[in-house]
Amino acid sequence: MTSTHAIQRDPIRLELLKNAFAAISDEMAATVVRTARSYVIKEAMDFSTGLIDAQGNLISQGLCLPMHMGSFPPTIETIIARFKGDMHEGDVYITNDPYTGGGTHLPDIYVFKPIFFESRLLGFSAAIGHQTDIGGRVAGGNACDNTEIYQEGLRLPPVRLFSKGVLEQDLMAILALNVRLPDKVQGDVMATVAACTRGERAMQGLAKRYGAEVLVAEMAHLLDYTEKMTRAELSVLADGEWTFEDFLDDDGFSEDAIRIRCRITKQGADLAVDFSGRSPQVRGSINLPFSMTQSCTYACVRCIMDASLPTNSGFMRVLKVSAEPGTVVFPTTPAPVAARGLTAMRCTEAIWGALALMLPEKVFACGAQGDFGVTIAGYDQQAVPFVLLEFLFGTWGGRPNKDTNDGLSSLAVNYSNSPIEVVEGEQPVRIEHYGFRADSGGAGKHRGGVGMVRTYRLTGVPDAVLQVRSDRQKFQPYGLQGGHKGAFAANFLTGASNERVQLPGKFMRTFQRGELYEAILAGGGGWGDPLERDPQRVFDDVIDGKVTADAAASEYGVVLAPGGKGLDAGATMLARKRIRADRAATVKRAAA
Repeated sequence: MTSTHAIQRDPIRLELLKNAFAAISDEMAATVVRTARSYVIKEAMDFSTGLIDAQGNLISQGLCLPMHMGSFPPTIETIIARFKGDMHEGDVYITNDPYTGGGTHLPDIYVFKPIFFESRLLGFSAAIGHQTDIGGRVAGGNACDNTEIYQEGLRLPPVRLFSKGVLEQDLMAILALNVRLPDKVQGDVMATVAACTRGERAMQGLAKRYGAEVLVAEMAHLLDYTEKMTRAELSVLADGEWTFEDFLDDDGFSEDAIRIRCRITKQGADLAVDFSGRSPQVRGSINLPFSMTQSCTYACVRCIMDASLPTNSGFMRVLKVSAEPGTVVFPTTPAPVAARGLTAMRCTEAIWGALALMLPEKVFACGAQGDFGVTIAGYDQQAVPFVLLEFLFGTWGGRPNKDTNDGLSSLAVNYSNSPIEVVEGEQPVRIEHYGFRADSGGAGKHRGGVGMVRTYRLTGVPDAVLQVRSDRQKFQPYGLQGGHKGAFAANFLTGASNERVQLPGKFMRTFQRGELYEAILAGGGGWGDPLERDPQRVFDDVIDGKVTADAAASEYGVVLAPGGKGLDAGATMLARKRIRADRAATVKRAAA
C-alpha cells in the first residue's frame, strides 16, 4: 500500500476534492430534508451530515447544524473501537448513548456507513437526526426533571443497523416498541441511512475517478492544509488570556444559579479553551456531555475565523478543550442529559463572551438562542399518541459593525422555527400569535435583536402534557461595549378563568383544552453606546414596532415629533445631552 505522503501534492486537485467533499455532504443533507418524516428534522433542520476518514477524522460537514461538527469524531471513535476488523460493505452502525457511544443526548441518533472501494475502507458517511421521541418517562425526550439517564429513553450503544446490506429487523422492532411515534422515528432514521448511502456512492465515484490512493492521500492533505491555515490565522493575533462567565437560572430542582466559566488562552498558533470553575453536575437533566462541550467550542471559534476555511478535524487539531469530569459540562454516568441543549446554548454564550474580550471588533453581543424547548404531548380521540416538539430561537445580539438579525438562530445552531401551518396541520393546537416583542432588544449603537413571542392554545383534545425547558428569567443576555442587556424571558398560562399566571422557566403540567401558553423569548444584548445610534434608525425601529416611542426617548434619547411622524432633532439633542449629564453625575457619586 502506498503511503499518503508518497502521493505528490497537487493544489488544484486538492481544491477540487475539497469542494467535492463539501458538495457531497450538502447532497446528503438534501436527501435528509427530502425523505425525513418529522418537521423537527425536515423543517427545523435539527440534523447534520458529514464525511469521515478511516481514522475517524471529520473531512467535511453539510450546511446543517454547526454545533454538531465536533460530536462526529468522538462518536465514530466508539464505532471504530467496537467494529474494527469486522466492518463490511453494506454495514450501517448507529448509536445515541452519551456514555458508551460518544453521543450528546438520546434523541440524537447517529448513523455511520463504512465506505469501501475495491475492498479498501476509505472512510465513513455520517448523519445525525434529532428524533421527535425516544421513549422514556416524558414524551419528546427533553424533560428537565429527569434525575438519571435511565429515565430519558432508549439507549443504543454502538450497534449494527444493517449487516452486509441486510436490515437488522430485531433492532428496528426494539426501536419501534420503545418510542411513541414509531413510524416517524423509523422513517427519520431511514432518512439518515439514505443520506449515508448517497454519500457512500458519491465517494466511491470519486475513488473510481481519482483512485483510492489519491483520494485517501488528499483527505489527509486537506486536514493538514486546514490546520496550517488555522494556525496562520491565529498566529497574527496577540497572545493572552481572556475569561468570561455566564449563568443558567437553575436546573429545575434547586434555585441555585449554574455558573458557566470559559477561559481562552492563545499562545502562538495554539488556542486552549478551559471550562474549569464551572458548577458541578446537577440533579436535573441539563448536564452537557463533554463531546457536546467540545463541539460548542469548535463551532464558536469556527464562526469567528475566515469563512473560506474548511470545516474539518484539521481545524480542531489547533484547539485544546478541557473541563473537569463531574461538572455540568463534563458529567459522569448516570447523570441525566436530555435537556443538555440549554447548557449548550449558555456554553456558546460564555465562549463568545471570552472571544469578545479577545477580538472585540469581531464578536457580537449575546443573543436569545434556543433556550426554549416546548413539548405538548398526549393521545388523540383514537388513543394514538401525538408529540409536538419545538425548539424556539429568537435573535442575535448587536454586532460590532451593524445591526443584528431579528428572528434568526445563532451562528452555532443554524436552526429554523417550524412553520405554523405544518404544526397546526399535525397537532391539536392553534398557534395564535407569533411575532416580535417590542422593547426587548438591548439598546446600543447597534441594537440587540428583539425577542419573539409564540403562543399555543390546546384545541383538539381534552388535555395533554405541557413540558417546557427555558431560561433567562434571572440572567439577561449581556450587551457589549456599553450596549444594554436584552429583556428577560418569561412563561405565562391563561386558563378558563382568564387569569394570566406566570410560570417558572422549567416545568411540566397538565394542559387543558382552551388554555393558552405563551413562550416569551428574551431579547439580544446591544453593542455600543445607545446614544451613538443614528436617530433615524431608532425612528425606523419605532415605525416597525420593534421599539416604542417611550423607549426611544429613555434608552436612546431620541424624541419623536408630535404625532410620531418624524424626528424632533432639537429635542433629541437636548435629551441626549441630559442623559450624558446624568451618567456623569452617577459616575461621580460612585467614585465619591
